[in-house]
This record gives sequence, C-alpha cells and structure tokens, in this order.
Amino acid sequence: MTDTYIGIILLMTIESSIVPYPSELIIPVAAYSASQGLMNVWLVMLSGVVGSVLGALINYYLAMTLGRTIIYKMIKGKWGKFFLISEEKLEKSEKLFLKHGSMATFVGRLIFGVRQLISIPAGFAKMPLGNFILYTALGAAVWMPVLAGHGYLIGVHQDFLAIYWLEIMVGAALFLASIWSLFMTIRRRRRSV
Repeated sequence: MTDTYIGIILLMTIESSIVPYPSELIIPVAAYSASQGLMNVWLVMLSGVVGSVLGALINYYLAMTLGRTIIYKMIKGKWGKFFLISEEKLEKSEKLFLKHGSMATFVGRLIFGVRQLISIPAGFAKMPLGNFILYTALGAAVWMPVLAGHGYLIGVHQDFLAIYWLEIMVGAALFLASIWSLFMTIRRRRRSV
C-alpha cells in the first residue's frame, strides 16, 4: 500500500519539475481508487503535496545553481523542445514572479503551464528556501483537493454517471463549445480593435 503513495509522490515530483506530465492524470485516478476503498484520499492529497514540493525544489535548485543565462540557453536549445518549454513561457513565469514575488509561487501552482515553471524564477531570485517551500506547499494544498474531489466524486457517483453518461457528455460538449465560441469571439474583437 505504501508503494502506491510513494508512486504518487514520484509522479507528482516529475509533474512539478520541468517534465510535462499533468497532475490531472495522477491525483483524480488515485482519488477514484480511494472512493473504492483501495486508498486513503487524505494520504493521496498529502502525497500530491509532498511530490509537488519535491519537484518544485528540483527546478528551484537547478535555477539557483545554473543561473539565468545557462537555463535560457538550455531552453533555447534542444532541452526546451524536449521538455516542451519555450523561452516565452519562462519569460511569462519570470514576469509573474517579478511582479508578485513570493505570492507568485503560491498562485503559480494553480495555473496550468505556469505550475512547473514558477519555481525557476524563484531560484533565479534566490527566494528564501523556507518561504519557497511554504508558498509552494500551500498552492499545492489548494490544488490537490480540487483534483482529488473530481476523482473521488466520480467514484462515489459512478452508478449515477452510468445512467446519465450520455446527457452528461452532451452537456459537457455544449459547455466546451460555448466556451470555445466565446473565446474565438473575444479574440476576433481584439484583433479588429
């Protein structure tokens, strides 16, 4: 049983470092298992937070040790393509950190695409380690219940979902189509201004 939690920690460490592996594939599945009595949902979330902090520490120490110049050179080269990191994404994360400081490490944990990168500017800035760990853990602690809640609720309500899956899928498709339509409308209006 403990191997499973260690696996969650390992996968979340990978997800929170620069390797593009979404936490949405880890925590909801583990929480689903918890809903079936195979795991403890609290330990699933705790494992997710621990893994998130460990992965963030890897990026933090890499950035602090190698420095800004070397990290940007690596991203401009083959490493950026391999890890799906662009110079623009890192610059965006760096601007977020410079504008909001320590709070960016908290908020950045909640933003897809920034989650993995926000630790790098913190390392560049040599943010105090205690503050870095605290804000990273708090951000992850907010994100884990969201992910775990989805997986757990699906597990608890799977009978309901089995009955109404078609209606749920049609509703979800319509919702996503309207969000996409709204996004495209706003984008066109911005371009025409």
